[in-house]
Amino acid sequence: MDDKIKVSHRTFPSAEEDAAAAAKTTPIPQTEHPSYRLAFQDPDFLLRDELRPVRFQLELLKPEMLLQEHGIASTFVLYGSARIPSPETADALVAAARTDWEKRVAERLRAKAKYYVEAYKLAYLVSSLPREDGERQFVICSGGGPSIMEAANKGAHDAGAESVALNIVLEHEQLPNQYVTPALSFQFHYFALRKMHFLMRARAVAAFPGGFGTLDELFETLTLIQTRKVKPFPVLLFGREFWERIVDFEALAEEGTIARDDLSLFHFVETAEEAWQIVAGFYEISAMGGPC
Repeated sequence: MDDKIKVSHRTFPSAEEDAAAAAKTTPIPQTEHPSYRLAFQDPDFLLRDELRPVRFQLELLKPEMLLQEHGIASTFVLYGSARIPSPETADALVAAARTDWEKRVAERLRAKAKYYVEAYKLAYLVSSLPREDGERQFVICSGGGPSIMEAANKGAHDAGAESVALNIVLEHEQLPNQYVTPALSFQFHYFALRKMHFLMRARAVAAFPGGFGTLDELFETLTLIQTRKVKPFPVLLFGREFWERIVDFEALAEEGTIARDDLSLFHFVETAEEAWQIVAGFYEISAMGGPC
C-alpha cells in the first residue's frame, strides 16, 4: 500500500486552465462583449496607453525568463551596421549603383566588407571556447538583422553554438537572420528595453562601423560605464580609421566635456584575434578558455 500523501501543489486554477474554461463560455450578448474577456486575453485592453508600464514589465520579463531557462549567464554583444555587405555581395552593390554619389557610397561600403569577415571570425572564435556544464558564458548576442548582425549569428551557428538576437519592430520589416537560434530570438517594441537587455548580461561589447543605431548603442554603453552604472567591461571599436573619422574622441577630452581617462573606456582593434586578446586579458582567460 502506498502511504505517500498526495496534495495538490496549487489551490487556485492556473491562468491556462481558466483561459481554456473561458473559451467555452456560452455565447450571449454579455459574454461576447470585449468587457467580459479575461484581462490577460484582451489585446485591446493590453494595448491601451494606460497599460504602457505593464508592457514595459512584460518586455523586460519575457526575454529575461527565457534567457535564464537556457542558462545564458553572460553575453558577448556585437553592434554594427545593417548595410555593410558580405564579401560575396559587395561587388554587386557597386554594380547596382546608378549615380556618382551612389557609386562612391557603394565603394565605401564594399571596403567595409572586411568587417563582416571579422565579425564572423570573432563570433566563431568566442563560440568555440570550451563550455562548462550549466551556465553558458560569452554567448554571442546581436540585433538579429542583416550585415554585421548576420555575421555574428552565423559565426556562432557555424561553431555549433547558440546565439541571441534582439530584434525590434520597424516600419520596414526586419526579419531575424537565418542563423539566430530560434528559441533565443526576441522581438521588441521599446528601444529602451531592447538596449537594457543588450547590456544586462554583456561582459564584452564589440562595435563595428555603423550608423545612428550603432552610435546610440555604443554611447549608451560608454555612458553607463563612465558613470559606474554598470561594472566596467571591454568595449572594442573595430576600425580605428572609421571611428576617428566620424567621432573626434580626442576633441571631446580637449574640450573638457569628457575626462582624459574616459578615452581608456574603449579599445581600437582591427581583427577578431586582437579583440579576443583584450577580452581574455581583462578576464584572465587563457587561449583555451580557462583561467590564466
